[in-house]
Amino acid sequence: MPGSVGWWKAFMTTINGLPAHVLLVHVVVVLIPLSAVLLVLVAVWPSARRRLDVLTAVLAVLALIAVPITTAAGDWLEQRLPRTPLLRVHTELGDTMLPWAIALALVAVLVLVRSRRLARRASAGGEPANVEIRDPHQHQHQRPGRREQLTGIAVAVVAVAVAVGSMVTVYRIGDSGAQAAWTGQFSAQPLPHTKVPAAPNR
Repeated sequence: MPGSVGWWKAFMTTINGLPAHVLLVHVVVVLIPLSAVLLVLVAVWPSARRRLDVLTAVLAVLALIAVPITTAAGDWLEQRLPRTPLLRVHTELGDTMLPWAIALALVAVLVLVRSRRLARRASAGGEPANVEIRDPHQHQHQRPGRREQLTGIAVAVVAVAVAVGSMVTVYRIGDSGAQAAWTGQFSAQPLPHTKVPAAPNR
């Protein structure tokens, strides 16, 4: 559909007369850290997992969608700015965000699926998954689902690693973008300003 394609290209280039990248980047800057923090919570805290697993997965998927859109808008803007070393560093770092966003979304969905599967299993068995039972043959207390416990620990470790990596990456990209945009663009000392006349009343 030509009309929809034209709208999409316009959305990737400018929004309300401003480069789309400088606006879309705020979506990534908010969604990636928020998803990362929530992912750690749902991965290591069962109470949070029961309440926030769906929200975490949804936000992580939205972040994944936002990253390539923002990157594409950044590529468009890069072609319309002076080429500088700082801009080159920023664009190279920007390309590293997508793999982390993919990992963030995958782990969040994995936590959601695993959480709901364990909940269904516990409901079917009539007992919570973490209740201790007594083995009459071995005369000792055991926790059922030892493999599930080890899997949960492994998922939590991966979730923390992905969350930290995502937040570090988005910070580095944001810092490099600020450096590229503002280095040499302001004075260390206050500048004299002439009084701007007030706009006439309409």
